[in-house]
Amino acid sequence: TMYINSSGTTTANGQAVGFETEAFAIADVMKYVRPPVHTVALGQAFGAAAMLLSQGKRGYRFSLPNATILLNQPRSQARGQASDIAIKAKEVAANRRTMCELIASACGKPVDAVMQDCSRVKYLQPHEAVEYGLIDEVIENGQKNLPVQPAFMSQLGK
Repeated sequence: TMYINSSGTTTANGQAVGFETEAFAIADVMKYVRPPVHTVALGQAFGAAAMLLSQGKRGYRFSLPNATILLNQPRSQARGQASDIAIKAKEVAANRRTMCELIASACGKPVDAVMQDCSRVKYLQPHEAVEYGLIDEVIENGQKNLPVQPAFMSQLGK
């Protein structure tokens, strides 16, 4: 089970803290490993983190009721010569396309529809993420046990 609480590859003010290609690597591994990967959003799943949330095994993509999920497009902090900026812009556009293709595949939506939704910031509450197809279920308090209990949970009762 992958518990996701992440601002994705940028902070709230747009500062880069990672690369989309790192998220793509995680998504590739999620599809490569044999055991089904269950995903659970808690807190926030923004940008690349929302994409990873959607990549869990269908039927096992969850959110806690107070999580926030955000779709957006990758940003670039490119600086320098015009030719360098153009190269970076091409890479960002390719990453945007890849991210939208992964989300579209997971949600059963056309890529163009996801591209449109990601063209601006789109906040989703958990029930909206179910309707969108990003997740399968909102886990209400006490409704069901999480697929796998985190190891630290056993220490709480001591």
